[in-house]
Amino acid sequence: MLFPLIILIILIGAIIIFVIYTFFLPLVIICDIFGCGGGDGGATGDSSQVAEAFGGDGRGELYEPSVPGEFLEHIKNAGAECTQIGPVVIASQIQLESMFNEKLVGPDGAEGISQLPPDKFEEFGEDEDDNGKTSALDAADSIMAQGRYMCSLAEDIDELVANDEVEGDRLDLTLAAYHVGLDTVKESGGVPAHSGAQSYVYGVRSSFAVYSGAVKVPEGSAYPTISPLPLDSFNPSPTDGQ
Repeated sequence: MLFPLIILIILIGAIIIFVIYTFFLPLVIICDIFGCGGGDGGATGDSSQVAEAFGGDGRGELYEPSVPGEFLEHIKNAGAECTQIGPVVIASQIQLESMFNEKLVGPDGAEGISQLPPDKFEEFGEDEDDNGKTSALDAADSIMAQGRYMCSLAEDIDELVANDEVEGDRLDLTLAAYHVGLDTVKESGGVPAHSGAQSYVYGVRSSFAVYSGAVKVPEGSAYPTISPLPLDSFNPSPTDGQ
């Protein structure tokens, strides 16, 4: 009887550690980097506000000083494409996808600041700045395509949830679908436990505190991507359907 009891205690302990790691590590990392609670010359923020931002829906007001000025209006416009997705989500995705590098070309062929897979940019991209061409390397075109794609995914997720085909937080499901494709999310019945989907969701959410203004970094400081879990595959190109 003693041996099974020991095994049970070990399993319970492992579950507790996993829960703490999963739900509280992002907060610890954010506060460690940005100095929640303030400090001489450091970032200011309250840990409870950071935790609230991390678990929120990202639909609040964008903290404008946190994003490069040349991309501000595009991010706000993309975040206004639908009610399910806000500018905080858009900015946080961009931070993780490209760190605001509008000329980035990924190893999988994705281009631009939002790193949409080529087939998705072809579907959702438009000439936003009327310069006569539609290009993923054009920040305006890329960010607005990101917003439209996220809204399209959000609508699909709403339908899947309504039909009891997937379970989970709708924003998490939408972010996972952006990263690994809607079909993969549907087949998994929720956020997949593989393909880096969960890491991607946490990586995006970990920037909510910065872009919502829950943590304010001194002027001139960088806004690093905080990815508490390693991405198994940073940016796989979903080729399945929306």
